[in-house]
Amino acid sequence: MGNSSQLSRRSFLTRTAGAGLALGAGPTLLTACGGSSSSSGPLTFWNFYAPAKVAGGSVPASQSKWFDDLIATWNKSHKPQIKLQYIADYLNGSKLQTAFAAGKGPDIFLISPGDFLRYYNGGVLEDLTPHVTKEAQQDFFPNVMKTRTVDGKIHALPMEVEPMAFFYSVKAFEGAGLSEADVPKTWDDLLNVAHKLRTKKRFGVTFETTPGYYQDFTWYPFMWEGGADVVGPDGKTSAFDAKGTVDALRLWQESIKSGVAPRKFLGTGGNDILANLATGYTAIQNCGIWSISALKSKPRFEYGMFKLPTPPGGRYTTVLGGWAFVANAKGKDPEAAAKFCAWALGSMSDDSVRRVADWCVKAKSDIAPRKSSTDLATKEGGYSSAPMKFFKDEVFPAGRGEPRYPPQVVKAVQQAIQSCQLSGADPAAQARQAGESIDSYLKSYKGASLA
Repeated sequence: MGNSSQLSRRSFLTRTAGAGLALGAGPTLLTACGGSSSSSGPLTFWNFYAPAKVAGGSVPASQSKWFDDLIATWNKSHKPQIKLQYIADYLNGSKLQTAFAAGKGPDIFLISPGDFLRYYNGGVLEDLTPHVTKEAQQDFFPNVMKTRTVDGKIHALPMEVEPMAFFYSVKAFEGAGLSEADVPKTWDDLLNVAHKLRTKKRFGVTFETTPGYYQDFTWYPFMWEGGADVVGPDGKTSAFDAKGTVDALRLWQESIKSGVAPRKFLGTGGNDILANLATGYTAIQNCGIWSISALKSKPRFEYGMFKLPTPPGGRYTTVLGGWAFVANAKGKDPEAAAKFCAWALGSMSDDSVRRVADWCVKAKSDIAPRKSSTDLATKEGGYSSAPMKFFKDEVFPAGRGEPRYPPQVVKAVQQAIQSCQLSGADPAAQARQAGESIDSYLKSYKGASLA
């Protein structure tokens, strides 16, 4: 999600976690009101990448053009026609959920893994599997597709993969007498280095502090590194009340308590690399691969990167985010919408392979979700720069796909993080309380597997 779109994603996921339109134990609001109107006309593709002709859009021109070219190419030789519809509050409000609840959802739209179950359990995600060949299915990385499939059927095709890591200011490091040799490898290292980097005007490190899907997303890998998880392997019971969870909650709590991390961020939040790291507000920022393209606008700002440090006895892990195309199963022409998604992102044709590669290394800075697109982008130098090579070769291989949890589970995790991070609550008590809440919810849950 390049910088501007990723910043918006944060706002969207913050606003929609636990929102009134969130699904409960199974299909409710979305199916009750239908998916979309049955009026004739072109298929609508709701998105947050403003077409170049839309005034006031904050999305980089390269990303808008990619979408414009995509639709223009389809419309030249396919029917029905598709019309891009830029939704101003797609990410910052609840217009998408409201539209579906009113039976007026778009024919094609974008979702992240974090919001997958809201729509799948609502019965509005068309099965894309019949339109994606076996060869193409195998071309997608398994750790990217796990949260987009249900019972072996594909219901979303990813356009990107966005791993998390740490970015740091070289100037801040040098000013504190630190070098690459001091780059943190453990959690203790991270806090110790952050203390050395802290000044009256600068924080040493940052972790997301605003509640929502995005904060949970950035916190998960710290929990995973300690061997804990939100839900057990069976997908039916909580695994949250564990030492790994307590340790991760305590790490984030200690960063705030000790004063090395801020309670609030500049700009649009914890994933706004330009407003926080590049301005000197912080010396180290927990952020994603999208930051590479954002930092190109600050060519004089020198930065380094390092993988997420690990706890004692822990195993390095990161989290993989990213948006995907989906088709509305209750739209004007679900089959045509599904064919479009497959044609655009899931075909073995040269155009489809290149389209995904171009999105990830030209329009943005991402890891391609497909092996063929990754190979093409690599061959053409898309991952030759040190930052892109670092994410592709060192960060991505140990990544785990962003989990798909119902809003109720997300909220339980969110409350535990917030209580410990900002209110000083006991991590062990919060892990236990959230675990009990998740277990209680899962007893009546009837949607797709959470495992």
